[in-house]
Amino acid sequence: MPERNSEVILELRNITKVFPGVKALDNVDFDLRKGEVHVLVGENGAGKSTLMKVLSGVHQPDGGEIRLRGKQVEISSPRGAQDLGISMIYQEFNLVPFLSVASNIYLGREPTRLGLIDHRTMHKRTTELLESVGMDIKSQTLIKDLGIAKQQLVEVAKALSLDCDILIMDEPTAALGAKAIEQLFEIIRRLKDKGISVIYISHRLEELAQIGDRVTVIRDGKRVGCSPMSDVKTEDIICMMVGDKICQMFPRDIVPKGEQALNLVNISRKDVLHDVSLEIHCGEIVGLGGVMGSGRTELAEVVFGEAPFDGGEMYLFGQRVRRMSPVLAVSRGLGFLPEDRKQKGLALDLRVRENVLMSSLNKVFPNRIINSKIEKDLVKRFVDDLNIATPSINRFVKYLSGGNQQKVVIAKWLCTRSRFFIFDEPTRGIDVGAKVEVHKLMNELVKNGAAVLMISSELPELVNMSDRIYIMYRGTIVKELGRDETTKEEVLRYETTGGKDRAIAQG
Repeated sequence: MPERNSEVILELRNITKVFPGVKALDNVDFDLRKGEVHVLVGENGAGKSTLMKVLSGVHQPDGGEIRLRGKQVEISSPRGAQDLGISMIYQEFNLVPFLSVASNIYLGREPTRLGLIDHRTMHKRTTELLESVGMDIKSQTLIKDLGIAKQQLVEVAKALSLDCDILIMDEPTAALGAKAIEQLFEIIRRLKDKGISVIYISHRLEELAQIGDRVTVIRDGKRVGCSPMSDVKTEDIICMMVGDKICQMFPRDIVPKGEQALNLVNISRKDVLHDVSLEIHCGEIVGLGGVMGSGRTELAEVVFGEAPFDGGEMYLFGQRVRRMSPVLAVSRGLGFLPEDRKQKGLALDLRVRENVLMSSLNKVFPNRIINSKIEKDLVKRFVDDLNIATPSINRFVKYLSGGNQQKVVIAKWLCTRSRFFIFDEPTRGIDVGAKVEVHKLMNELVKNGAAVLMISSELPELVNMSDRIYIMYRGTIVKELGRDETTKEEVLRYETTGGKDRAIAQG
């Protein structure tokens, strides 16, 4: 960790930015020291992205100044920021799938020889760049053949190829599993050793202490705090972000178990699932852990009927299901909130009211005649009950924040009168305030007699919200952990080794 009196290389002083009708930034101060990771947090809409867009040249400030290495500078464009040594990695990757790693890194600025692209030099530079930060990726590999984690590393290499000494990372771990996150953290540590400074934006508060040196919190366009990471707890950061001194990240009331909602007995699917057995009762939140590729989402798809199972037995509310389908699942009270809510959970180009009702039209209007007043009253009730922040039920869903989009998906399944919910990564990519709201909703569902199967890569969420946790490893269940015996370390050990490390030690 850098010394507290280490060199300040960047200062943002009294930065103000006004959009029509909105003061997005209100006299915000921020500074960055050489070789540190300065974490920037805040709820969606707090102003952190706007601040970084000012720094990266996307927006021009309406007031304040930027000082770089002691001198005032004007950053009029992203190219201008790059020329000053400032690079930004956005949450949405800017990679071309059918080009190689090297071609993506040097796209538009390829080295040339005799007027032609010098492919040999380009691949040589790319290999050296990847090796310098410990990335095990071939320069010739096509981006489409890389997983999300390695694509993230390519984005890091692309930024470093610009000879930056200030790197802005926006939600770099949003789509990564535990192993990939640690690999990324190791690369960030190497960057720090080279004197590169990192501004790190994340909603996953539990990881900040592992990588951050200082943290700045922005709320409603204003800076509300800046502290060394070692001086604050996660609860302190949450309270600064939401402005509420009574903060509980994982609200959980334990209630008696009710009837059995799901029972899987030796469920198999060729090359994907192997003899998976688990059970869930009403009144329970049952967690399902495992690294990416362990079979968690594939199991959820089998339960919901999006994929077939080859062997084993499935029972839903006591009735055996020999062949499941999404239509049958919905009719039997099952709702599925998929990992990719934008692609599979919502129709982004439809309005809130249409999304809420899309899976329950036959139940709400069995005569197939839509009554607009009933429709409006029903949707408005869910919007109010779930505290969905939208100016109107006619608002297009694509314009809502990630947290409110997730609430619309929940409203859709509540409208079907679902009694059993599968939440696949329920809080991925949403801010901490929205996370608390989703956790409260899950808690209320089970208090009211529903059952929840929660798939999550966020260990604190998995440990603190679950009554029991099943751990998947290479397509099978390797461990069931009760609430009282569960720790993040224990979950992570089974997720990454299948429990084989202990067996080896004992052997």
